[in-house]
Amino acid sequence: MQWRAVDNPWQSEAWEALGVLGDYEGPDEPRVIVDSPAATQWLYPGHPIVLQRSEAEGYFHNVSAAAPSVFVLWRMEEGVAVPRYVTVSYDEASRWMDGGAHVDAVPMPAAMRAWLREFVEHNYRPEPKKRLRPQSFLGARRR
Repeated sequence: MQWRAVDNPWQSEAWEALGVLGDYEGPDEPRVIVDSPAATQWLYPGHPIVLQRSEAEGYFHNVSAAAPSVFVLWRMEEGVAVPRYVTVSYDEASRWMDGGAHVDAVPMPAAMRAWLREFVEHNYRPEPKKRLRPQSFLGARRR
């Protein structure tokens, strides 16, 4: 997560998710990794992504986009933005946003993209679309 100063008459600061590390191995506690007057960055480990078959369509929507993303839901807690949930489901992130949550999309690391694409290939089959015939093809009723 990143805090940065903003030169704006309506707001003095901005919070945003900056990125994710797909292969992080280290301490589980949050910590400051960059600290300057213009910006401060925190590393918040411990947000595993567990893929669910029920979200396969949302994963498909994400992985087939031009720029697949990881979606981070964060909340303000005691003056600091804290990430609470992370997903790679486009549909789940949309539901979060519809509920009014702060959600940022960050670029998906290449290894994570390959992992997600493999899951989608094995677990998602689009529903066949039923074609509705126009009324003009139904024919006239005979009396």
